[in-house]
Amino acid sequence: MSDIPEDFPTHYWHKLSNDKVQCDLCPHNCKLNEGQRGLCFVRMCKDDAIVLTTYGRSSGFCVDPIEKKPLNHFLPGSSVFSFGTAGCNLSCKFCQNWDISKSREMDTLCDQALPQDIVNMAKKQGCESVAFTYNEPTIFFEYAVDVAKECRKAGIKTVAVTNGYINAEPREEFYRYIDAANVDLKGFTEEFYGKVTGSHLQPVLDTLIYLKHETNVWLEITTLLIPGLNDSDAEIDAATKWVVANLGPDVPMHFTVFHPAWKMLDVPPTPLETVQRARAVALANGVRYAYTGNVFDSSGASTFCHSCDKLLIARDGYLITEYNLDAQGNCQYCATPCAGVFAKQVGSGGVRRKPVRIS
Repeated sequence: MSDIPEDFPTHYWHKLSNDKVQCDLCPHNCKLNEGQRGLCFVRMCKDDAIVLTTYGRSSGFCVDPIEKKPLNHFLPGSSVFSFGTAGCNLSCKFCQNWDISKSREMDTLCDQALPQDIVNMAKKQGCESVAFTYNEPTIFFEYAVDVAKECRKAGIKTVAVTNGYINAEPREEFYRYIDAANVDLKGFTEEFYGKVTGSHLQPVLDTLIYLKHETNVWLEITTLLIPGLNDSDAEIDAATKWVVANLGPDVPMHFTVFHPAWKMLDVPPTPLETVQRARAVALANGVRYAYTGNVFDSSGASTFCHSCDKLLIARDGYLITEYNLDAQGNCQYCATPCAGVFAKQVGSGGVRRKPVRIS
């Protein structure tokens, strides 16, 4: 596609007095010389400005069930058109998508699409939303925002699956166009964030608070529990209490199992009992909707009414097997509202990942 720009201009940066240029998109605030790339790899200093080198380029497009993001309270059962690019602004040693997020090869970006192309394909595939996922959407900010603007014109929702590591000013612009977000709360100690992800905890907490209290973005949280690193009773207790105190009881929390990957091949997989224990702690601390993920656990994947404890949405993996919400998203047994964004009826999207080519 000749219309795909090689280097796309950006505006969250400023010049420094030492002939360097500072990127102001995320808290790393990379200070770059001419021709140098930031930690994310995809933002580069060129002609005394920061450019995005992956605009319109994707590592792949797929139709997914919305529950795969995971989002359990946002248009359940619907299909979402998912795509990502390459690179990441964190350095997680346990990255489950390391072949994309840690890629330094432009060949990873095997498909191309302008924003309108993505909207057209999402419509063609019967998707109710488009997700920026697989790698961190913050780093392809301009591409994601342009796609989100086109989606909004077409009545298609947008979803960000993100680490939440973004500065305040671009955060405000980005989430102006986003309808739902799943934020990775990767741990709940500064030590974990520093040693394992190469970043800091507080900016992520700031993003969570901003999303909940300053926007209308539907918010869910995911924590990948890694044996011996962020799965202690004390850390899970502290994290879930913080969520209830600062975000309220209605923000769903997903506790997912780790599988050996990237630079943590020597760490064993997370036992099922660990995520089940974390879910129990969350519920005991007042989180109304807590889930287990990356594992078959029908009870832990299902949604229950926080008032009468009746089953609202039964899930077998990504398949919805029972749905007991009315058209307004209320419990059919006691009429208590279930927090979320619900259609008049449950979606009929598929439960399997379906790769799609555009170019």
